[in-house]
Amino acid sequence: MKMLLFSVDSKSAKHWLDSPVVSGDAVARMLKHRSVSDGTPVFLDEETMMPVEPLCSWGRNMSHADLAVSTLRDYGRIMARFASHQEAQGRDVLAASEADLVAFKRLRTQLQERPIGPSAWGKESGLLDQFFRYAVERGYLQRRPVRVAARGRNPLAPRVRRGMDIRHLTLDQYRYFRDVGLGGQLPDSRVDRTFRGWAPHRNRAGADLALGSGMRWQEWATVLLPELGIGQRPPGLAAEFTLQACAKYGKPRSVYVPEDAVGAVETYVLLERPELTAGAAASLGRRCGDLFVVSGVDHGSGRVRGVLDGVRREFDMAAMPAGLRRITVHEGEFGLEALAVFVCRSGLMPGADSWKRYRHAAWRRMTALAGASTPLLPEKRWRWHDLRHTYALQLLSYLERLMDGEEPDQVARRRRHDRYLSGHLRHNPLLIVSRRLGHASPETTYAYLQYTDDLVNEFEEAFSGWIGAAEGTTYAQIAEHAFGLEPVARRSVR
Repeated sequence: MKMLLFSVDSKSAKHWLDSPVVSGDAVARMLKHRSVSDGTPVFLDEETMMPVEPLCSWGRNMSHADLAVSTLRDYGRIMARFASHQEAQGRDVLAASEADLVAFKRLRTQLQERPIGPSAWGKESGLLDQFFRYAVERGYLQRRPVRVAARGRNPLAPRVRRGMDIRHLTLDQYRYFRDVGLGGQLPDSRVDRTFRGWAPHRNRAGADLALGSGMRWQEWATVLLPELGIGQRPPGLAAEFTLQACAKYGKPRSVYVPEDAVGAVETYVLLERPELTAGAAASLGRRCGDLFVVSGVDHGSGRVRGVLDGVRREFDMAAMPAGLRRITVHEGEFGLEALAVFVCRSGLMPGADSWKRYRHAAWRRMTALAGASTPLLPEKRWRWHDLRHTYALQLLSYLERLMDGEEPDQVARRRRHDRYLSGHLRHNPLLIVSRRLGHASPETTYAYLQYTDDLVNEFEEAFSGWIGAAEGTTYAQIAEHAFGLEPVARRSVR
C-alpha cells in the first residue's frame, strides 16, 4: 500500500477549501474546537485516500502534545520514511520486527548516500520507540518489537554519544564573517561595488545581536522592537527583557543586550528597514485579516493588545511564540509593518530557511575572497550557533579573569576561590554564564571549561570592539551587569 503524507494547516483550509459539502471556515472552526494542531501529520492511502491506521490516530494523539508546527511535521516525515522502508520489504509498520528496525537504523546511519549522525538518529529512534509504545497502549500490538537490554539500552539506541560540538570564532574571524561575508565589504575594508547581497545591514545586525546577547537563533531572530526599546527610548542604551516562549523548552530567563549590539540594530532600523517595510506595506494591508494587528503596547508591563482573527486579544510579549510574532504588525509610517526587528521582502520576519540562506551566501563569499591576508577559515561552514558559543567562551574567560584579580600569590588566590565558591555561588562565573545561556543545568556549561585555557583571542577587555563601533567595552559591560559592579571607564582597542 502506497501512502501519502499531509499535515494540518487550518489557515490554508480556511482560504482555499472550496466544497459544496463544508466551508473552509467551518473546517477551521472544527479543527480549533477539537484541538487538532497545525502541523499534525495525516497519512492517507494513495489509491483510496482513506486514513492509514494506526498512523493517523498516532498523529492525532501527538497533536495534543503542544509541540511546535515544525516539530509535528518533522515527526510525520520520520514515520512516513519508516513506513516507506517497510513497504519496500512488503510489510506495514505494525508488522515490523526487531530485524526490520535494525535494518532501518543501518540504512539511515550507514548505507544511504548521506548517512545521518548519532544526534539525528537519536531523535528518529526515540520517535519510533514512542510510536510502538503508543501501539501497545492502544491495543494494536501485544508488545514492542524491540527488546530492552540491560540498563535500558535497545538495538535502536545510537552507539556513539556525542558531546557538544563547540565551535567558536576569533575576533578577526568574526569581523571577516560579519563585514565581508554578510556586509559585502572587501577584505581590506573597502566597499565592494559588485556586491549583490540583500539587506547587509540587517544581516550584520543579526550577527551582532547574536554575539552580544548569547541568544540562540530562534531567540534573537524573533525579537520584537519594543523588547529592545527601539523607538521608545533614547538611542544607544542597553536593553534587558524576559525571554520565554521562544526559549528552548520554554524556560524563562532574562536577556541582557549591551548598548553596542542595540546600536547595530538601530543602524539597520534607521538605514535599511524603512525600505523593506515600505515595499511590503500594501501587501500586508491586504492580508490584515490573517495578521495580529497591534493597537497598543504597554512598555511597562511588556504587554501588547490588538485584533487577531477578528477578536480583541492581549498578550505578554515574553509568552508570544515565534508563529504569533511572525504575524504581529502595527501601524507604521508607510502603513502596516511588522513589529519584529528583522524583516524580509515579504515585510514579515524571515524564517529558518531564509537565515540559513543568508549564512550560506556569506560563507561562499568568504571562501571566494579568502587569501593570505584573511583569517584562516575552518573546514566546516560556520553556523549562527557558533556566535553563541563564542559569547559563552569569551564571557566565561573574562569573568574568571575578573575573579582572579591580579594577586601574585597563588595560595591567596586559591583561598579566595574557595571562599568565593562556597559563600557567593551567585557570583560564580560558570553559573553566571549558565544562567545567561539559559542552560537547563550547569552541567551543560561545563563543556566550555576545556576551551577556556585556549583563549580564542588575547586582548584586555573581552569582546572590546567586536560589536558596532571600534571603541567599547561591550563584554566588560556584560560582566559588570552580571556582577552588579559599578561601570568601568571605556578603553580603546589596542
